This record gives sequence, C-alpha cells and structure tokens, in this order.
Amino acid sequence: MMIRLPDATGGLRAYTPRAEPARLSPGGPPLASRTVFSAAHVVADPFADTTPDGPAAVDWETTLAFRHHLWSHGLGVAEAMDTAQRGMGLDWRGAAELVRRSGAEARAVGGRIACGVGTDQLTGPAPLDEVRRAYEEQLSVVEETGAQAILMASRALAAAATGPEDYLTVYGHLLRQAAEPVILHWLGPMFDPALAGYWGSADLDAATETFLAVIAAHPDKVDGVKVSLLDARREVELRRRLPRGVRCYTGDDFHYPELIAGDDRGFSHALLGIFDPLGPLAAHAVRTLDTGDTAGFRAALDPTVPLSRHLFQAPTRFYKTGVVLLAWLAGHQEHFVMAGGLQSARSLPHLARAYELADGLGLFPDPGLAEERMARLLAVYGVAP
Repeated sequence: MMIRLPDATGGLRAYTPRAEPARLSPGGPPLASRTVFSAAHVVADPFADTTPDGPAAVDWETTLAFRHHLWSHGLGVAEAMDTAQRGMGLDWRGAAELVRRSGAEARAVGGRIACGVGTDQLTGPAPLDEVRRAYEEQLSVVEETGAQAILMASRALAAAATGPEDYLTVYGHLLRQAAEPVILHWLGPMFDPALAGYWGSADLDAATETFLAVIAAHPDKVDGVKVSLLDARREVELRRRLPRGVRCYTGDDFHYPELIAGDDRGFSHALLGIFDPLGPLAAHAVRTLDTGDTAGFRAALDPTVPLSRHLFQAPTRFYKTGVVLLAWLAGHQEHFVMAGGLQSARSLPHLARAYELADGLGLFPDPGLAEERMARLLAVYGVAP
C-alpha cells in the first residue's frame, strides 16, 4: 500500500507505511531506576455544541481510558498539565473535574498520579494575595484526591510579581501549607509566552538562583523539580545543585534520552508530554535501563527524538495538536477534534510528517487503521488518493 503525503513545498510524495507495529509487550515489572510520568492529553466530545472560547466539552470515558493505557505500561500520569490544554481550551472548572475523575481512577487501580496546581481560575489581573489564594484553592482540590501536587508556573503570578522576592513569598507560603512534598514546575516561555521572566528575571541565571532559593528554604517539601526549558546544559547544571533528595524531572522534549540516561554525576527522572504518544516504547526503554543497559536504552529512545522535535517545533505550545493526532491514528480515540478547536493549530504538511515519523517508529498498534485514518484526513483537505 502507498499513501500520498503533502510536504512543505506544496507538493505530494509517495510514502509506503510499514506493515507491522513495533513489538512491545504491555505490562512488565514496575519501572525501577527512574520515576516516569507521562503528561496526558484530554479527549474532546466531538458532538458537543461548543465554541473555541467556551468551556471544554470532555469525553470522560475515552479520556480516562487513555490514563489506564498509560498505567498499564507502568507509567505515572501527570494530570491537568499543559498537555491537557490547561489555559488553551481547558479551564479550571474542567481541570478540577479531570483531577477528581483521574484521581479516583488512580486509586482504583493503584496508578501513580500527580496533578497540576495553578491559578487559572483567575480571569484577569490580580494582586499577589489573590494569586496565593487561587493556588491554595487548587492545592486543596488536588490533595483531597490523594494525588501528588505539581505547582505549575502561573501566568497571574508572572503578571503580578515585581521581583524575585514575590516568588519567594508566594511559593514559600504554599510549600509550608502543602501536606506532602510537591513537584515544582518551571515552564519556559516557548511553551507559554505569558511566563517570560518567571522567577523574577528574564536572565535565566538570575532566575535559576531564585528557583534554587525557593527549594533551599523548604527542601523537605519539594519532591522534585520539572524543568521545561529545552536547554540540556542548563538542566544538568541545575540538577547538580539540587539539595540531596530533591529529584530533577526532565521536561525537555528535545534532549530527554541523554538527560534520563544521565552521567557519572547523576540523571534526570521524567515528566514529559512526548511520553503521551511514546508510552509503551518509553516504558520498554526504561525497563531496559533498569537492567543496567544504558546503550540499549539509548538505542530504543534516541530514534524517537526526531518525532518529538517535530511535534514540539515552534510555536512549541501547539505540540498538543500533534499529540492528539497520533492518539487518533493509534486508535485511542475515534476522532481528531480538540478542545478549543486546537486541531487547526498545525498545518497539513506538519501533521503528515508527524504521521510518517510515528509510523516509521512502529508506534501505531494497527498500521492499516492509521493509514486509513490519515487518508481520510487528507481527503478533507482535498488530497485525492
């Protein structure tokens, strides 16, 4: 079989899909050498009468089924994060419902889960005390489910803070209140332009010092830090300065194999959006690493980097579109519709290349189904068989 795919020049080229998927057995022993979370996407309800700026309509059954897919391979779920379209289609009301539902499912099956805590119930400029109260409200919701909390970067805090001391004050207050150690999330402006200058400075060296000061003041309340700056050197330097017992969870979707493999001075754990489409393969790679076979780990995961770099290319914040496309092609959902109409955020050549790269890796359990669905999408855009 052959399919014609559009490229960036406006032309069409022939592509022959692979006949068989990669052979990856589900399940296996618990992941041992690294703690691994996949940030998970949400599945929209395609029949809901919604608008791009209205509340998201979520297909809860299919959304939760995808969490069970990730748990079945031994991955933890990072819930209600950027990958779930927080602030790009999913508002706080929808996120709170997602946290409660996913938390209940995690308890039922013993799945590991950590949930995002932010301030996105605020709809406009707010003073620092309102930002703090918004964080507290969301922290309470997450802790009530029994999930671990991830303190996400806040657009409202970035807008209200006048300098590093405001970050020290707000985060210090939250960490003192947290019932259990949390994960601190530093999300770079490539993922959300509203977070430019986070930690009180556009100078990343100065911002790093503030970030480390927050951790140093409350090391017993910080399980780890998730760093999403797409800068491997800076992440390595940061993790070497973390207090003993505080983990570094890479959020670098460009350099994750080398950062997870680590060096003789340490390694990163993982909390990654790219592990949404890579779940089974990522779990297989980490189990290989668990045996001490670093070369085998890299051999399994290094070939996935071109796909990840493609999905996360600038504007990086639209990577969710490619993630959902691959979930549809893989058969995890019956449509390619996203909250807020975000399925339109990437071009057809971009989506076609995502399909080609994922198919080449053997990510689709049924390559024939993926080919048929990709052909249907192409037909909508006027590409004849």
